[in-house]
Amino acid sequence: MNYAIPASPQEVVALKQKPVDEEIVAAAIAGVIMISRSQGKSLDELTAEVLADDRLLDLSQRRWLSDVVAQAWEKLS
Repeated sequence: MNYAIPASPQEVVALKQKPVDEEIVAAAIAGVIMISRSQGKSLDELTAEVLADDRLLDLSQRRWLSDVVAQAWEKLS
């Protein structure tokens, strides 16, 4: 992967300055998982945050992203 996994929320936000591709998305997801774990959050807590209503993604997109996050959580164990 060409991008380092973000170690802080600020580093995740800084990814917005990069062109979007699969690697940047993977790095962002991995970073969010690592940060959530360091904060003592469980997978259930993180997926609840992903599933929370927002203005960026519709429900089906949030469900899909939640599944991706759960799979990545397991792979990063």
